Amino acid sequence: MKYVWKMCAILFLATSLVAQTTAEPKRKKTKAAPITAADVQALKDAIASQQAALARQQREIEDLRDTLRSKDQAVQQVQAVATDAAGKADAAQAQASQQQQSVVALKSDVSDLKTNLLNTTVTVQETQKRISEPPTTIHYKGITLTPGGFLAAETVTRTRALAADINTPFNSLTMPGASQSSVTEFFGSGRQSRISLLAQGELANMKIAGYYEADFLSAGVTSNNNQSNSYTLRQRQAFAQAALNSGWTFTGGQMWSLVTETKKGTDNRTEAVPMTIDPQYTVGFSWARQYGFRVSKNLNNKIWFAASVEDSQATITSHGNVNNFLVGSAGNAGGLYNSAGTSALANVANYAFNPSPDVIAKVAFEPGFGHYEVFGIYSRFRDRVFPCVDVSATAFCGGSATAGPNTIFANNLSKNGFGIGANARWSFYHKRIDFGLHALGGDGIGRYGTSGLSDASIRANGSLNLMRQYQGLTTLEWHSPKLDVYFNVGSEYAKRTFDFDPVTGKQVGYGAPTFANNGCYLETVPGATVAGFTPGGLASCTGDTRALIEGTAGFWHKIYDGSREQVNRGRLQWGLQYSYVDRITWSGKSGLEPEGLDNMFFTSFRYYLPQ
Repeated sequence: MKYVWKMCAILFLATSLVAQTTAEPKRKKTKAAPITAADVQALKDAIASQQAALARQQREIEDLRDTLRSKDQAVQQVQAVATDAAGKADAAQAQASQQQQSVVALKSDVSDLKTNLLNTTVTVQETQKRISEPPTTIHYKGITLTPGGFLAAETVTRTRALAADINTPFNSLTMPGASQSSVTEFFGSGRQSRISLLAQGELANMKIAGYYEADFLSAGVTSNNNQSNSYTLRQRQAFAQAALNSGWTFTGGQMWSLVTETKKGTDNRTEAVPMTIDPQYTVGFSWARQYGFRVSKNLNNKIWFAASVEDSQATITSHGNVNNFLVGSAGNAGGLYNSAGTSALANVANYAFNPSPDVIAKVAFEPGFGHYEVFGIYSRFRDRVFPCVDVSATAFCGGSATAGPNTIFANNLSKNGFGIGANARWSFYHKRIDFGLHALGGDGIGRYGTSGLSDASIRANGSLNLMRQYQGLTTLEWHSPKLDVYFNVGSEYAKRTFDFDPVTGKQVGYGAPTFANNGCYLETVPGATVAGFTPGGLASCTGDTRALIEGTAGFWHKIYDGSREQVNRGRLQWGLQYSYVDRITWSGKSGLEPEGLDNMFFTSFRYYLPQ
């Protein structure tokens, strides 16, 4: 700023000098003083001095302009630098904000990565665990296959011989006079060993499944255990199933009958089977394994309704009848049944001509404490009757005294059989104690009892006479991680079912009071059919069963149970069972009521596949 003031002073002096110079002529004219050379020289010096001063001032002005120009450039540079710095600052702030967002996103990604890594580690560990342990299921084309079953080494010792494997024919207990009642028997067997396979697949609205189960307790026509066990494989179960998400279930094939008690609703493979070693289970247990087609409905896991149509097979026991009826036939080998054959040791089997399947309906309840079932059975029975066998000599049958029986007026007669049953089961003490009751009664239901009592006898006119029968069972079981103990008491009863034949003048049928039982106490010499292997038959010993009673006690000890460990390697267990059976017969002539008794001891050693 001082340079500006200097320039203004110089300009002011110059202007004053010029004004004075130009103003001189206007002054009043006076006599001019003579101008000397010194004056001129002084003026020149003054002018030169002023010019020099002006030049200096001009140079100073130029220097100031250069300085101002430099400062302006510097200011512009500073402004440019400031603007650039401001832009960079804004960019840096934006970048910092973006970096902050990136840091937040990175933290989230790191957290997700840690979670995924943890899940992956767990998955890898589980996969390694599955790889390291034997698999209990096999995955094949969208389905899951679960093998199962057990291998068994078992024995039975009976105080009275029955010539039977470990499964007991309860209704064949021998009478006191039979030679078998005087000898004991021991059998060792692995035939109850079992194999099974469950196949399951899941759809959007249902689960489909198939189940197969078999053991070796069958009897081929020529089977024996003399050197190498040649018994055939027995189909226990083989069924297909569709379980809809709506609660409807459809099952078809060979399975446990709907008569059999179940532990959960009416579901297959939850049957409440007695814990016995004896594969014939225990007297009083009602069951069958046969063809069936079952439909069931689950209502909120509280109530189940189920109905099934099942294979029928009428069984008959009758005495004293003439041949005026036809129920069925011996098996046709061409039809894959056991036929009569020609050998004395042939396994002869009889098959009824059944008119229709059995129909069974059941309702199961689980209100919160206990499991309850009520069920009913309807069976249709039929035989062909020949009236002119008994009265063929009369004119009514178109014959004469020498004409003999004929088929005039032969016809079919049918009867309806019914049964009503109930089951109840309760668990106590944290499910360590189970108590169960079972009852079934009706006409023509004998074959659903484990003892195999017959469904019917035959009247004098050849028609069927259905037996009134009752079956009952009480079970008590105690369970712990290592030990299971069980007690069973059961009974089966068949009412007298007889008729009077006016032609022969004798009573016919089942359990008639006039039947002879006195020979049930008298031993006879062996038969000659196969020397040494045919016990003598008892003469005058009808011995129709009135009731069978069995008491059973036993336990299972688990040596190893893999289901309680991280790696399931199956289960190894052994058990003992004792059974006392009393076969009580109907009294005959002289009021004799012979009984067949037996004490049986069972042992078992089993390995179960992991489930």
